[in-house]
Amino acid sequence: MKRGEELTLHLESAAFEGKNIARLNGLVAFVRGGVPGDDVRVRVTRTKKSFIEADVLEVVRPSVIRVAPRCRYVGVCGGCKWQEVDYQAQLEFKRQHVIDALERIGGFSGISVNPTLGSLDMYFYRNKMEFSFGAKWLTRQEMDAEANAGTEHRALDRFALGLHIPERFDRVLDIEECWLQSETSREIVNFVREFCKARGLDIYSTVTHIGFLRNLVIRQSRHTGELMVNLVTLDDRPVLMQELCSELLRRFPSITTFVNNITERKSQVAIGDREVVYHGAGTITETIGKRTYRISANSFFQTNTLQAERLYDVAKKMASPTEEDVVFDLYSGTGTIALHVADDVAEVVGIESVAAAVEDARRNGEVNGVKNCTFILGDLKDCLTKDTGWLAQHPRPSVMIIDPPRSGMHEKVVKQVVELAPQRIVYVSCNPATQARDLKLMTGPGQYVIKEVQPVDMFPHTYHIENVVLLEKMATDDHR
Repeated sequence: MKRGEELTLHLESAAFEGKNIARLNGLVAFVRGGVPGDDVRVRVTRTKKSFIEADVLEVVRPSVIRVAPRCRYVGVCGGCKWQEVDYQAQLEFKRQHVIDALERIGGFSGISVNPTLGSLDMYFYRNKMEFSFGAKWLTRQEMDAEANAGTEHRALDRFALGLHIPERFDRVLDIEECWLQSETSREIVNFVREFCKARGLDIYSTVTHIGFLRNLVIRQSRHTGELMVNLVTLDDRPVLMQELCSELLRRFPSITTFVNNITERKSQVAIGDREVVYHGAGTITETIGKRTYRISANSFFQTNTLQAERLYDVAKKMASPTEEDVVFDLYSGTGTIALHVADDVAEVVGIESVAAAVEDARRNGEVNGVKNCTFILGDLKDCLTKDTGWLAQHPRPSVMIIDPPRSGMHEKVVKQVVELAPQRIVYVSCNPATQARDLKLMTGPGQYVIKEVQPVDMFPHTYHIENVVLLEKMATDDHR
């Protein structure tokens, strides 16, 4: 089998990272595009001894779980890879991803995994979207022509404001609609594009590192209705920014704050080194449960507000908090989980390595009048091994809530968590693979046993899945 060869395959199941699995003469095929259950014509893009990779060229016979996509850019921008998959099927695929990770990576068997808790909203569920300015892009028609011809189409120099094409940092798909945030968000994107084009503003180049426009970031509060527009630029142009601010407010009076983040960084992260506020407070407020959070342009906050509340409720229920419990919240971020459980326990200690997040957490505690939360700045690997002076100032934890980044926990952190020996551990993860790896280290003889597994869908139409696991300390006479 050679690269470029065309085949007809039956897509059997969904694989992680949005690909599908097919089999041919003992080979596993990882296929980009299509829906599980489709019969498809594909072109081989990579060959190895035990597997091949391929791209879908044509759907020969559609799957029974295939649905009509709402977005005209499906399959191009890469943001909603599963938009053509029935939502109930998406939830089951995500549950199976969790099962596969626990079995294949964790080495577990016979563990019950609850049905995935689906998102309350299938569309318009994001409270934040980052759009990029780009000088090179392709239209949908050109992208389709490139795929059908099997050759790379030359990107043209045009003004674009939209989303990055997967795996291509240098190309932006110019979009006129998106079903992830809101109708108002879509209208703001189109307005800002025309405003900038009319004034001949240039776009920042990742090659030459010159150009003014970098990103447009829109944040919306689900519960308070507050709306932030943040333009990220290379330099400061106050007269131009004031004009844009005035035009935006005239066209969109629902905007409560407009800010300009300015950065000369060469990376494409939409964060400024300094910020100028042209309208409003420079922040918006959002609520989760009983708590109110003030969110700045560069703050981290869960992007699906309604589902974040359900995720935190799951974690809280698993923790079974009592008024005697002392909770350690590891990787505590801006303190949202810590504050969510604070009323039901004696004390919460949050540990976080990002200084800005710790400042936000402390401020959030003050704003909500919470007195029993302490937030500590430090790398967990150091805080639990050598910089342990803070431990003497707090009782040992009876409950631990852990919500690490996608990379999971450092092995030294896992070891110290087990040695601290809380009665209950709630492990929240956005990556079932690294979570399963860590769980394997935590469930040895005399350590912990998995009691419950609950997947929570934060991002409909994507392969991403949040997973919450409850572990309980083994009694001395328990056996794995």
